[in-house]
Amino acid sequence: MKEYELSILFHPDLEMNLDPALAKVKKMIETSGGKITKEEPEGKKRLCYPINGNDFALYYYMNVELPAEAPAKISNTLGITDEVIRYLIVKADPRRAKYIAAKEQEDAKEDSKEEPAKEESAKEEEA
Repeated sequence: MKEYELSILFHPDLEMNLDPALAKVKKMIETSGGKITKEEPEGKKRLCYPINGNDFALYYYMNVELPAEAPAKISNTLGITDEVIRYLIVKADPRRAKYIAAKEQEDAKEDSKEEPAKEESAKEEEA
């Protein structure tokens, strides 16, 4: 199974009830033998240019693991789904995943260094 990034622009009228459309996409991924590893709802954003008369869309990003034949099936299905304005499925870059993991470790180290310094400064202020 390979890692893919799936970006979906949903119709803006679904803002109040995105769950059925999202469930349809998730079921499509699971039916094709894939699994969702990460989801990021980005909310409603303005488009750079109108698509089918829409100036806004609901952005949703997913990291998925899929078998080799699944991206073509998912692409064909998303292309004819009414709720989806645009989509993009690309192979995930392993270097980016390593970069993000390293950055998270650095941030965690910096946070742990700042906590003792805050405690020491709080003790000095009390004295």
